[in-house]
Amino acid sequence: MKKKVAIIFGGVSSEHEVSLKSAASVLRNLDKNRYEAVKIGISKSGRWLETSASPEDIESGGWIDCESNFPAFVSPDREVHGIVRLKDGGAETVYIDAVFPVLHGRNGEDGSIQGLFQLAGIPFVGCPMLSSAVCMDKAVTNAMLDHMGIARSPWSQISDLEINSFDSRAEDWEERFGYPMFVKPANAGSSVGISKVYDRAGLRAALDLAFKHDRKVIIEKNIKGRELEVGVLGNDEPIASLVGEIFPANDFYDYDAKYLNAKSVTKVPADITPSQQAFIQKTAVRAFMALGCAGLSRVDFLMDSESGEIYLNELNTIPGFTNISMYAQMFEASGISYSELLDRLFELALELG
Repeated sequence: MKKKVAIIFGGVSSEHEVSLKSAASVLRNLDKNRYEAVKIGISKSGRWLETSASPEDIESGGWIDCESNFPAFVSPDREVHGIVRLKDGGAETVYIDAVFPVLHGRNGEDGSIQGLFQLAGIPFVGCPMLSSAVCMDKAVTNAMLDHMGIARSPWSQISDLEINSFDSRAEDWEERFGYPMFVKPANAGSSVGISKVYDRAGLRAALDLAFKHDRKVIIEKNIKGRELEVGVLGNDEPIASLVGEIFPANDFYDYDAKYLNAKSVTKVPADITPSQQAFIQKTAVRAFMALGCAGLSRVDFLMDSESGEIYLNELNTIPGFTNISMYAQMFEASGISYSELLDRLFELALELG
């Protein structure tokens, strides 16, 4: 008997368009003999709509104008265990076996919607509410990684309430990190609002940009070197994929380099030694387990080109999920096809209940 699964996409975050691309790929690769997909899009204004739109219309954004759309949303009532449809002046409930929130950024991978699924008692793909929130907040993640003794680039944080102390803080960062340095919103994904700065004027401008996305901002020492990534898959006994490498078209792997600039190049597996690969895989799984993750995560690393030191950069709990996204590529190279990856993710979701 087919499992009825809800694929939720879109959302109000700055990564709305990326979510559409990921959801379209999921729908194209979902085994139609095993799953019946219920497609629910969240508009940029926050409306929840069930749609019959094709993957092509979802990817292009045209789904929002589909005349057959109607309001539908996840019910927190465990007796429903699914969604409520508002149609023809009435309401009906639909049982859902599991949900895949193909949502990136705020309200999608920060624990917000995961809390709704947990209230509803509906199994879902990805990390639980708490680990999602922890991994979304770079400051909290960094503090926990530091506590666990997992190496990462030196960092600091500042809130918008502390901006009046900019000059003294800037002096401290210049002494500790030197230029260039990175400025990042603590809670934003896909490199949104991130800047690489080369002087104090650029630092102040970067803070102003970052504060548009979050009230808390991270400042990090620049690690000159290679950008490496690895996928993690599993619950209690997670496995790591082969390691991949990013060759960004821009100065660093920002939003444009990830999604818009065709000159960015990826390589899987990365050209690293077996011991380096084993270290990255082991560290990724260790961080995944320690932070309470489940289902999946893409873990990003930096390798210093001079010292060879490897630093964990961040964990992404709902990574990009197109056919050419690094998570899918790395597991494809590890012997797990995209469709099989989806099967495993739903199995992992149902395993946790």
